[in-house]
Parts: sequence; C-alpha cells; structure tokens
Amino acid sequence: MSPAEIRDEIIDILNDIAPDEDLSELKDEIAFREQLELDSMDFLDIVMELRKRHRVQIPEEDYEALASMQSTVNYLEPLMKDI
Repeated sequence: MSPAEIRDEIIDILNDIAPDEDLSELKDEIAFREQLELDSMDFLDIVMELRKRHRVQIPEEDYEALASMQSTVNYLEPLMKDI
C-alpha cells in the first residue's frame, strides 16, 4: 500500500470507531488524542482493526508510534508495502 492508501485506510478505521468525529480537518502531524475524542479503548480498536483487516501485528511497545496520522503512516508503510 502507498502512504496515501494507508492514510485512507486509517481514516476509514477512525470513521468506524468514532463515527461522530469530523475527520475532514484532521492534521497529520498532531496526535490523534489532541484532535479527536479517543480513549485508550478506541486506540486499541485501531490496532485490532489493522490486525483484522490486514494481519498487521503491532507490538504494544510500538503503540506510541501510532500517535498521529503521519507517525502511523510512517510506521505502517514498511509493514504494508506488499498489501
């Protein structure tokens, strides 16, 4: 997947997890938690959804790499390059 495709996939997952959030103004470099009403369970839902949809395993110690859209795309790009 390209970075743009990964970003679109994350937006799709966020839409499922937080359907009431307006994602049209989401800034890539600012942490999700600063922009959205996400709690720790919502964050785990993102990780679980990536695992379910794409079989991407993200170790707990790497969760902080998923703080913002940009850091998430950067982290996932090598893991999802062949998807």
